[in-house]
Amino acid sequence: MTDEVFDKVTMFGADWCRDCRRSKALLDRLGVDYAYVDVEADLSAADRAEAISGRKNIPVVVLPNGKHFVEPSDAELQGELEASGVV
Repeated sequence: MTDEVFDKVTMFGADWCRDCRRSKALLDRLGVDYAYVDVEADLSAADRAEAISGRKNIPVVVLPNGKHFVEPSDAELQGELEASGVV
């Protein structure tokens, strides 16, 4: 785990990752203001994502309330975005 704080939804992913593309499309569809961190372009990003989730899987989606998801389903991610007032 990490003490890193996020002021908006942040997604760690990669362009080649199907689940990343799906989660990114959901965030776009819902009009979420989010930061996208490409783990391939930013050499430290994969380590940051692993520190947050404790896993090497992507996407890792972090909400401003500190809650994070690894490879979330669309329903799971949308439900938490709505519950936390992001959308």
